[in-house]
Amino acid sequence: MGNFAANEGLSIFVILVWLGINAFLFVFFYMKYLGDSWFYTRELLGHALSWARAPAGCLNFNCMLILLPVCRNLLSFLRGSIQYCSRTAARQLDRNITFHKLVAYMIAFHTAVHIIAHLFNFEYFMDAQLNRNSSLLPFVLSEIGNGDNASFLNPIRSNETNPTIVMFTTIAGLTGVAITLALILIITSSMEVIRRSYFEVFWYTHHLFIIFFIGLVLHGFGRIVRGQTEKSMNVSNPLVCADHFEDWGKNDSFCPVPKFAGNPPMTWKYVVGPMILYVCERIVRLYRSHQKVVITKVVMHPSKTLELQMKKKGFHMEVGQYVFIQCPSVSRLEWHPFTLTSAPEEDYFSAHIRIVGDWTQALYEACGGDKTEPQEAWQLPKLAIDGPFGTASEDVFRYEVVMLVGAGIGVTPFASILKSVWYKHIQNNQEVFTKKIYFYWLCPETQAFEWFADLLQSLEGQMTEKGMTDFLSYNIYLTRWKETEAAHIRVHHEAENDPITGLKQKTLYGKPNWDNEFTNIATKHPGTKVGVFLCGPPQLGKSLEKQCLSHSEANVKFIFNKENF
Repeated sequence: MGNFAANEGLSIFVILVWLGINAFLFVFFYMKYLGDSWFYTRELLGHALSWARAPAGCLNFNCMLILLPVCRNLLSFLRGSIQYCSRTAARQLDRNITFHKLVAYMIAFHTAVHIIAHLFNFEYFMDAQLNRNSSLLPFVLSEIGNGDNASFLNPIRSNETNPTIVMFTTIAGLTGVAITLALILIITSSMEVIRRSYFEVFWYTHHLFIIFFIGLVLHGFGRIVRGQTEKSMNVSNPLVCADHFEDWGKNDSFCPVPKFAGNPPMTWKYVVGPMILYVCERIVRLYRSHQKVVITKVVMHPSKTLELQMKKKGFHMEVGQYVFIQCPSVSRLEWHPFTLTSAPEEDYFSAHIRIVGDWTQALYEACGGDKTEPQEAWQLPKLAIDGPFGTASEDVFRYEVVMLVGAGIGVTPFASILKSVWYKHIQNNQEVFTKKIYFYWLCPETQAFEWFADLLQSLEGQMTEKGMTDFLSYNIYLTRWKETEAAHIRVHHEAENDPITGLKQKTLYGKPNWDNEFTNIATKHPGTKVGVFLCGPPQLGKSLEKQCLSHSEANVKFIFNKENF
């Protein structure tokens, strides 16, 4: 239970507070529109009024939050500032995209409720105009404002129109349609299958947020929903005058015709702060994108993996960080995230890019990947770099014992970590708190091992020379293999070095028994906090998080950390 609180306690607290604020705002605004100043509006609309306004209040709150988790520079600054005070609090910032998605789902939910309620409202407004019976209060209320009196309650001013025409001829209607269409496109293109297979579609449609926020700010200026003014309430109490509506405005009547006004626009007050922060964020990104980046080396690794080694003036990184890369010759609008594979101690920074889509394929070709001869320096494409940005892996050296788990190309952040560990040890850096690293790499194909195996071979040899063989324990798993590969492995199984990786440590086949691995580590390191770091698929993340919770006891705790982009 204690480890569950350490891993998830703060996250659950934040989610509960967020849900609590949403619930409070919904109830608050629902009850507000049951007040006396909205008495006559409810005569026309009934409870659909509150059902439209309550989600609108929640939408303002959530639209205020939606941009904050994607302000990468702000989050990096906050992460660096608070990690010295609270590592748990800093870890929550690594879940920014998860929170961004939750807020988006909440916006979608409240938008749906808001739209459905207003569809009923427009029908009620229309019915009040069509049922032209002066003995009915809704019709009398709808007629207010037909003369010189500009104060009206029913926004549908004629019985010769329909709600659809009103929807497309008013500020509220037009902006509402634009907001809804933008939101539908943004959410549908964010589905995992589209984001993974058609990243460009996801990228471009996400920029419809500009239309969304412009429409959101303008939406309230239509003032469609109107209530009785405070001044009118003082001379025409609806609780008294509603039963005497036939005498309104007559000389001998104590009830003058009520006056109505729409709510002043409020949404801009909620979103102007986050919008300014996000504009500043984009300005910083624009400034960084114009700083010169020099590609010093291009390496074409097996399994269609491209390594770019680069230099940029004033660039400083920490282990496990990532950058966004733009290649103007491929696309001037698209930025893609890649983990840095170099160590802070090296005089360059590098990224390993797996060729899996149109953008990465175009970059691969621009760097000469499809050519037999190496590209000259002047032939290489220009790149723009934004970052680096912090991730969970930055905290790796804060644990005495560390488990690193990478799947496929997800091994990239750990390349940086392992390189940095080695540099710190050969420099006799006494500040290295980490005493033991357990490294697990899961790969579906043998070719994927090749680029990273070179690094492991180097580390293996150098640590043997230094007598540090106990510092790094690594296990490489091949999860799928062909029959021809199996035959080759059987023939060379007794060789001193592994037939696939060339390492002294033999490759294992299948998937790890995580229960056994966690049990062994807990037995070997009692009384310690073990940092578990994953860069891999969500299914593996769920499995490891479950293991962290089940194997944490009073004398050992496993703290789960996962890379998020």
